[in-house]
Amino acid sequence: MSPREGVVCDKLTTPSRLGMPTRYLLFRPSMNMAIPRLLRCAAIALLVAAAPACATAFIPNTDVADTADNRKVILFCEQYRHAVEEKNVAQLLKLASPNYHQRAAVDEDVDYSTLKDFLTTTFQTTDAIRYEIRYRRVTFSENNHVFVDYTFAGSYRIPGVRKEEWRHSVSDNRLDLVPEGEGYKIIAGM
Repeated sequence: MSPREGVVCDKLTTPSRLGMPTRYLLFRPSMNMAIPRLLRCAAIALLVAAAPACATAFIPNTDVADTADNRKVILFCEQYRHAVEEKNVAQLLKLASPNYHQRAAVDEDVDYSTLKDFLTTTFQTTDAIRYEIRYRRVTFSENNHVFVDYTFAGSYRIPGVRKEEWRHSVSDNRLDLVPEGEGYKIIAGM
């Protein structure tokens, strides 16, 4: 098809400000061009509609691919989340590795002993906890660690001057897990 084939050209003459006529050529597609364009649009629409069928399936309410290994990790992390909401110190300590170590940005580093002290003192002063997690990514590393990246929204009520005071926090975090037996242990990130 030549560049002009299938194109209708109209001449338009308009008066200019200087009194001289100005000529414009208007190009518009003819019906011969409209049908192939319509077919192209229909093909693109079909591809876009079919794309979700080829997409990766995700574990519900996560951004994590739905695989057996990922489900196992997410189920473990849900045990952690529930233990936080229930203030179940025994369960949290059971989920933590005896080799737990977290580098702190401001205060001292946190090891298993420091974590246990925090959970049995400061953590217990909260009256209510709501802890929601949106899992973003699960990564299995070559050194046998599993990294779980997530965004959390935490709300907790603490005793204060005004009888009860709610605090809220939304942030990204990463749990560092190591396999142990049939499950995992948290080695950092609590």
